Amino acid sequence: MKQTSGKNIKERINTIVKAIQEKKGEDIISLDFSNIDNSVSEFFIICSADSAAQSQAIADFIDEKIKKGFGENPWFVEGYNNAEWILLDYSDIVVHIFLNTKRKFYKLEELWADALMQRYSE
Repeated sequence: MKQTSGKNIKERINTIVKAIQEKKGEDIISLDFSNIDNSVSEFFIICSADSAAQSQAIADFIDEKIKKGFGENPWFVEGYNNAEWILLDYSDIVVHIFLNTKRKFYKLEELWADALMQRYSE
């Protein structure tokens, strides 16, 4: 896993959350896995969108802001075309953008009860 400074990761998380907020993403949370052994990432950021077009707009805006601010591209992008669950993998931060119905179905945040969760106001 790529290691980054704590300051850099917090700046990138803030940038991602602000990008989601600007595109009117809802129910934004982060899950902190940094103190969990063998975790897949240090952080997950999860949000909901009302439509596929909004999901794609959120993903595009996050990508633009992270490229511009930090010179990073996601290592992997999944689900962009159908936009029901878009995943942007930045290695130490993985962003999940769900349509509301898919988020309720998968309940991703409930699978990681041992992670520290933070909610962000819209």
